[in-house]
Parts: sequence; C-alpha cells; structure tokens
Amino acid sequence: MGYTVGIITVSDKGYAGVRKDLSCPAIEEILTQFNSFTIGKTVILPDDRDILIGMMRKMADEDHFDLILTTGGTGFGKRDVTPEATLEVIERRTPGVPEAMRHVSLEITSRAMLSRAEAGIRGNSLIVNLPGSPKSIMEILGYIMPSIEHGLDILQGKDAECAR
Repeated sequence: MGYTVGIITVSDKGYAGVRKDLSCPAIEEILTQFNSFTIGKTVILPDDRDILIGMMRKMADEDHFDLILTTGGTGFGKRDVTPEATLEVIERRTPGVPEAMRHVSLEITSRAMLSRAEAGIRGNSLIVNLPGSPKSIMEILGYIMPSIEHGLDILQGKDAECAR
C-alpha cells in the first residue's frame, strides 16, 4: 500500500510566472525511485503565510495526503515564511528530519546551517520543508526518504517498531 504526496512550491516569482519551477520536477524525479509514493497534487504558491497555512491544512485535512513536501521559503529573506506557516499547521514537531537534512547538506556546503526548515505531523500527514534549490533537493531527498517511509508506516499504524 502506497502513500500520496502533495507538493507545494513556495515562490513569488514562480507564482507570478516569471520563473520556471525546477524544484517540483526535482522532487518528482526522486520520488519515482520509491515505488510506494504517488503524487496527488502539485501547486505553486506565493510567499504568503496565510495562503501556505490554508493549503497545508487542506492537503492534510481534506485531501488526506500522507506526505506534504514544501519547497522554498526556508531562508533568511523577509518573505521566507514557510517554516512559520508549517509551525502553525503541525500538531507535533519532528525535529530529526530537518536535522538530518542539514547534516547531509553541511557535508556539501557550510551554508546549509542557514536553513530554517521545519517538519511535523498534522493528523496522519507528515509535512516536511525542503529547500528551494533543485540541487539541494536532489542531495537531501534521496537520503531522507527511506526513513520518511518508515516514519509514515509508524504514523499510520502499518508498523509498530523502530527497532530493527
């Protein structure tokens, strides 16, 4: 039994149509390597906290996506509000996920320490903030997905043990 995924690209320029979204295709490419994930919806939204909150809630509560991946809006820019929106939506934080993402990225660039990415659980959905860079997505996502899949198994009662 597989998992459905909602992908939210957060980009003012992408939303306005002045920049091509390369992040979502990078996510889709990695997810094709894992047979248990099916993409249910992809959207491009502006860097707007209320709009992001609304879409994450809809994807979790109405669409019932198992995994919601955001890309973009996790930096130091004034309009980068994805982590704050995520913290407003989630019920429980999962700090190990962004810690692991930063860990793998720090082996490549010291700028990974500037990521403000968050992750957490809302109902039966796991929400993870990914960077906006397709290169970073490719480096990170393949690393975290096996553990994400296991976490979803636990969250949804398909597995009860983390011990091997």
